[in-house]
Amino acid sequence: MTRPRVLSGVQPTGALHLGNWLGAIRNWVELQNSHDTFVCVVDLHAITVPHDPAKLAGDSRTTAALYLACGMDPDRCSVFIQSEVSAHSELCWLLNCVTPLNWLERMIQFKEKSVKQGDNVSVGLLDYPVLMAADILLYDADLVPVGEDQKQHLELARDIAQQRINARFGSEERPVLKVPEPLILKEGARVMSLTDGRSKMSKSDPNEGSRITLLDPPEVINKKIKRAKTDPQRGLEFGNPDRPETDNLLGLYAILSGCGRDAAAEQCAEMGWGQFKPLLAEATVAALEPIQQRHRELMADPAELDRVLSSGRERAETVAQNTLERVRSAMGFAPRA
Repeated sequence: MTRPRVLSGVQPTGALHLGNWLGAIRNWVELQNSHDTFVCVVDLHAITVPHDPAKLAGDSRTTAALYLACGMDPDRCSVFIQSEVSAHSELCWLLNCVTPLNWLERMIQFKEKSVKQGDNVSVGLLDYPVLMAADILLYDADLVPVGEDQKQHLELARDIAQQRINARFGSEERPVLKVPEPLILKEGARVMSLTDGRSKMSKSDPNEGSRITLLDPPEVINKKIKRAKTDPQRGLEFGNPDRPETDNLLGLYAILSGCGRDAAAEQCAEMGWGQFKPLLAEATVAALEPIQQRHRELMADPAELDRVLSSGRERAETVAQNTLERVRSAMGFAPRA
């Protein structure tokens, strides 16, 4: 029986942090056991905002190595770099030509990011969701793991597949593209900033102290947690809307220590911050140590990393080209020789 297929990925710009791991990558590691899993480093998305070209290729390899260090197994999944599969760009153009402009102008993330960029907004930033749709639809994904901030992008991909491609160029019996379903991520999917418990932990936050990256050394982790925003109240608890930082830090401890939410809440119910923060720092350092060790091994063996990425690219290329040719044919292009 064919396993359901899953596609996901993150950008290589900015270091991966606890939110990326606990909210996304950790779930991918579990999914590879039961799903046909494709994970890519979405470097084409990274250039929709100003970036450092001298770092892009190196950051892409570092991100891929972190996928593997977190538990992605190249024998059970396909790990590749997006730009190395040219079908992503070509399908994006085909989808561009059938996607209404007003669909893109209403996207929330475009509105937010364009305000920050002012007069320097690129067409790529507006078109980001169409490229994301191409990423998903190329692999006939059955499921796409999404958090709250990506739901609108997945709905756009579904609308493009259903209303703009299948309805116009296919039939109910023979659709051109598979319409994916969302896979809503479980506990830990929303890790908040260390400096603002109401804002999601983000790679783009200018304050380095707002996040713990997967490669932060122990002394940096200790410093960031020591400075993390708290409140004057003694005792930690879940579910109090007036104490968002408390909820976030206790949630991190419950996951990273492995004790679970009930045990963490009971253990820390009467605890002061001076006692709790060293516990959280210790649990964080211990949880990240094996990831950091494996990452060092992979980066020290570039031939092995090349082998994994080449194997992942070859499998991705085969699936992607089949989908691309299906769309080209449906839209009237002659078959390639």
